[in-house]
This record gives sequence, C-alpha cells and structure tokens, in this order.
Amino acid sequence: MNTTFSRTDESLFGRWWWTIDRWMIAAIIAILAMGAILALAASPAVAERIGLDTFYFAQRQFIVLPFVLIVMFAVSLLNRSGVRQFAVICFGLAVLLMIYTLMDGTEIKGATRWVTFAGFSIQPSEFVKPSFAIIAAWMFSAWRLKEDFPGYMVAVGLYLTVVALLLMQPDVGMAILVSVVWGVQFFLAGLPMLLVLAIGIIFISGGFAAYFNFEHVQSRIDRFFDPASTEAYQVMRSLEAFRNGGVFGRGPGEGHVKEVLPDAHADFIFAVAGEEFGLVMTLLIVGLFLFVVLRGFARAFKETDLFVQLAVAGLLVQFGLQAIINMASTLNLMPTKGMTLPFISYGGSSMLALAIGLGMVLALTRERPGQENAWRDLGGRDMGGRLI
Repeated sequence: MNTTFSRTDESLFGRWWWTIDRWMIAAIIAILAMGAILALAASPAVAERIGLDTFYFAQRQFIVLPFVLIVMFAVSLLNRSGVRQFAVICFGLAVLLMIYTLMDGTEIKGATRWVTFAGFSIQPSEFVKPSFAIIAAWMFSAWRLKEDFPGYMVAVGLYLTVVALLLMQPDVGMAILVSVVWGVQFFLAGLPMLLVLAIGIIFISGGFAAYFNFEHVQSRIDRFFDPASTEAYQVMRSLEAFRNGGVFGRGPGEGHVKEVLPDAHADFIFAVAGEEFGLVMTLLIVGLFLFVVLRGFARAFKETDLFVQLAVAGLLVQFGLQAIINMASTLNLMPTKGMTLPFISYGGSSMLALAIGLGMVLALTRERPGQENAWRDLGGRDMGGRLI
C-alpha cells in the first residue's frame, strides 16, 4: 500500500497508520460500499410506496456515511485509557437518554425506543451496546487482576440495569444480544462452570418468560414455526427473492421483492442483495463479515492485556452475532428480530454505534512495540488468569 507516511514518522497520524490494521479497515469500507449500493437498489421503491421522495432513504444514508467514517477513524486514534474514558461517557449519556425515551420517546410498532432532536431520530440503546462491552471488559479484567476488587459485581449491576431498561421499551432482541455478549465476556474472564450452568438456565428461563409476556415475541416465534400463516408474509417473499436471484442475480434494479416488502431497505436488505446480485454478492457479504471478526480475534489474542482480549471479544461477538441474526432471520433460519445488517441496512443510529464499536476494536488492536514486555513487568495475566 502506498502512503505518504514513512515508518520513521512520529506524528499522530504517522504512528496511527503504521500500527492500525489496514486490512480490517479495507474490509469495513468494502461493507460500507456494498451498503451504499444496496441502499440505492432497495430504498427508492420503499420511499415511493409510502409517499416520500424517491431517494429519501438513500440520501439520508449517504449523508450519514461520512460521519460514520469520521467517527470510526477518530475513535481508532484513542489509546486504551482513552477508549475506557470514552466508553464511560458514551454509556452514561446513552443510559440517560434511554430513561428519557421511556418518559417522552416516540412509539413505533408498539415499542418506545426513539427520541427526536432537531428533526433527527436517535435510538439511544444502540450506543449502549459498544460502551457496555468496554465497561464490562474493564470490570472483569480488574476483578481478575485485583482479587479484592468486586469488578464482577459492578458488571452484574450494570448488566441488570441495561437489560431492565431494554425490556421496559420493550426490546427483547437487543436484551438477548447484550446478554450473550456479556455472558461470553464473563465466561472468558474465568467464570466457574457451575455459574456458567446457572446463567445458562437463567437465560433459557428468560426466553420462555419473554415468549409468554411479550406479544410481539410470541407472534414472531409462532410465525417461525407456522410459515404458512399470513403473518409470515415478509419471510416468504424474502425466500422467494433468493430463489429468483440464483447464482448471479437478476441484475441491479431488476428485483421485485423491494416493491412488496415494507422493510426491504432495513431488516430485509439481504433479500434484495440475493435477488438482484445473486449468490455471489451474498457470499461476498458473509465473507467480509467473517474476515472482520476473525481478523479482529487473531489480533486480539496476540495481546497479553486481559482487558483488550475481553473488550475486543465482546465487540466482535456483538458485530458478528448481529449480522448472523439478520441474515438467518431473512433466510427463515430463526424467528425475525428486526435487527439491522451492520453497515448495510438503513439506520443512522445503528451505523454510528457500529462505527464506535469497530473504531474501538481498531484502537485496541493497534500494534504497540514494547507493550508486551511492559505488561509482563506489571504482573499481567493471561486469559486463564495465570501470571505471565
């Protein structure tokens, strides 16, 4: 890769360029480019159907894109201490906005998840996800490195607070996503197997409780097990789109699923990709998501800093699981959730929150010459809690 920065450049951007994972950045930009293409393919038909300007959604998506890149690159410049401080500020603001949302938020489809400022809608819970993953990793690592510090108790308390706020909206899907990420971090931090089983039982019990207490959850699960029902319309049209697309697709602009699916530009944009660009495009999208996740894990587990390992693991599980949930529900492999496909589906809050999360991954996995020896000198421990 050609660059104007030399390896001896000691400026902020020079050091950033030679320590950042440029291959991961390239993969993220490729996903964003695919999202832009699919926004142009899927959103005009949706906008016209609801009486908006033809390129209403596409224009808003393109307005957000520069901010997404700026936020991601700005966060990636932070050092590890800066990432923790930024996460605390982001988490505090997001929780306050979530509380405000419950009091004066906008109700959409029976859920109150949005607040409106200066004509822009914001979903505060999206920004809780990356910031909470960082704070939980911080608390778990402090608990392992300082035996008298009750970090896991702090992490448990924050987790219960976040889940309670999500269930009050209600947003059961995001509560499950946050729970899985938190559970993975707790497990990697050295959770005893007895507690692993106990938490697993609690999660399963919580799933049954959600089914019987939230009508929209019950409806989605029932539709999944009864695909012949009239309420499973979107999923059936989605599967039909994949069949029509075949290997190479019907061609840009030639698909029909976007004309009948209300969420073709958002939750079901993967179906538009399958119909218009075929199996080739869908496999490329899956491959890029897989590359980002595996590349991030490979760099994280070269680290000896337990905080970095837990934080990056949480953020990448969050990113990858969100993509899996969206694609699997589009293919009728699991009940629909209403979760966006990262960096591809329409949604400003989701894209900005994802930019923060991956910016943190890039920041935490930057190469730091001499960091390993310094960590050993401080008595660091590995993932199993053993002194290095």
